[in-house]
Amino acid sequence: MSRDRYDPLQMSLHWLMALLIFSAFGLIWYFNSLELGPHTFKLKFQVIAWHKWAGISVMFLLILRLAWRLGRGAPAPLPNQPAWQLKAATGIHHLLYLLMFALPCIGWLMSSAKGYSVVLFGEWPLPDLVGKNEALGETLATIHYYVGYTLLAAVVLHAAAAIKHHLIDRDATLSRMLPWGR
Repeated sequence: MSRDRYDPLQMSLHWLMALLIFSAFGLIWYFNSLELGPHTFKLKFQVIAWHKWAGISVMFLLILRLAWRLGRGAPAPLPNQPAWQLKAATGIHHLLYLLMFALPCIGWLMSSAKGYSVVLFGEWPLPDLVGKNEALGETLATIHYYVGYTLLAAVVLHAAAAIKHHLIDRDATLSRMLPWGR
């Protein structure tokens, strides 16, 4: 890998995961906007399935991404970055990784506890992680909600920092994660 850029697989995984995360949010917001009724039941079922597929895909892609990064490494920090920014960047990346793994796990646990199996892409049933337990399912739903919005806030902070580096600092932070960057 070039010392100043991420490799094509790292870039692809980054942007694919970003697309999946934003899709998962869009899908759940759409799901919540639909009234429950005979004419929307099938659509709601499909939308929530797509939401689960996006979340579980992020979790599996994260595992691949972290394994690849362990083997390939990452570009060195840009020179002249303040120490506090380097620590903040490391912290937000670790938080993002934790949340991108925890959120789908919590959702999977919630589905299991509510008695709804996760069937990835409509083809591969994933094992239920816990037995049916409505009280646990409701608790996990609350946790899933708050962890989800924490992930969204972390993603927005991450994107805002990249845009700040690009537009204000005029450094290569953003461009080294873009396929067409210099």
